[in-house]
Formats: sequence, C-alpha cells, structure tokens
Amino acid sequence: MTEPFSEAREELAPVPELQGRQREAAERFFGDRLALAERYVEHLCTTGITHGLLGPREVPRMWARHVLNCAVLGPELPESGTVADVGSGAGLPGIALALVRPDLEFTLIEPMERRVDWLDMVIKDLGMENVQVIRARAEEVADEVMADVVTARAVSALKKLIPMTVPLLDDKGQLIFFKGRSVKDEIEAAQKSLKRFRLRAPEVQTLGEEVLEEPTTIVRTRRR
Repeated sequence: MTEPFSEAREELAPVPELQGRQREAAERFFGDRLALAERYVEHLCTTGITHGLLGPREVPRMWARHVLNCAVLGPELPESGTVADVGSGAGLPGIALALVRPDLEFTLIEPMERRVDWLDMVIKDLGMENVQVIRARAEEVADEVMADVVTARAVSALKKLIPMTVPLLDDKGQLIFFKGRSVKDEIEAAQKSLKRFRLRAPEVQTLGEEVLEEPTTIVRTRRR
C-alpha cells in the first residue's frame, strides 16, 4: 500500500476485527469473497475517513452499521440483471452488494469528484470487474442507465428519491431504498410521487433479524 494510506491508518482508530456474530454474518454473505470485504472495510476505515466520505466515529461500527447492514440485501436481489446505486458515496450499498453478488452488474452513480476518485481506486484495488462508476447526478444519466434494480442509502427522503430514481428503472424493475425508523412517515409524505410515477404501494421489510445485531430496514416498490 502507498505511504499516505499507511500514515492515515496510524492516525485513526484501528480497523475493527470480525468476531462472533458479525463474523458469522460476514461469512454467510460474502463467502469466498470475505477477504475482499475485509479489504474494503480497511479502505473505509482509513482512506474513506481521510477523504471525508465517513466520519471517524464510524470506524468501530463499520461492519455492523454499514457493510453488513448493506450486504444483507444481496441474497434478495434478482438472479440476474443490473443494479444502479444512486448517490453511492463510499460504495454503500453499491460495493458491498457487488461483493456479495459478483454475478450482477453494478453502476455506481455519484456526482462528487473526490468520491468518484475514491470509488475508482477501491474498485481497482479489489479487482471488481462487475462495477463501473459514473460521475453524475441521477437526473443526468436517465438516457444512459437502465437498471433492473435501483438502490439508494442515506441520500434523501422518499418523496425526493422517487422522481430522482424512477427514470433509471426498467419497466419491470424495482426500487429498493435503505431506510430507518421514519420510513412510514416518508411513505405517507411520498403519496403524490408514488401516484405520479404510477408505482405500487411500497413494501417495508426488515432483513437480517436472525444474523445481524442491527437488522436492516428497506422499502421497495415497482411500477404498476
């Protein structure tokens, strides 16, 4: 690794080790790609912090709150097809999901140059051939990207996400967004957008209750 990477690591909290229930979950999700997932977490906890993609307080909970929180969706994705991750930031959920599902093609859409540069660096280092990065806002690539699944995490409220992401969606595709406790309120506030874009009633799901310390909440919908 380069010298700046090593220096950054010395100044930050130690990269968390996988233990107990977290290791069991990681082995279940990543399988023989677990070493790559650990490498990704190392990037998140070092250059991801120094590049300003995540705050230093996230380091101790990087596995539980971020990577495993995203990876749990992997088995729920279609057997084949393409996934577009909007506002990919530090590759959450895009890179985490691409590690779980190397059989799918992923497009990470991110407008900020420093984040795109970081994503490109990580993807190259991990040798991920099923991932590409586009520097743009979602609204700017509607003619370029058409996906079977569109994901987003910590990007915006549902009423704003819908008009941003539906143009990227294949006719039979689905939107899957990672959400928190306010998801029901967001669905209520998004009723006009849901009707405008002719989407089905959103389905809220809790994933990973049997394996994760912090289960994941997603909301999914598709065209009528």
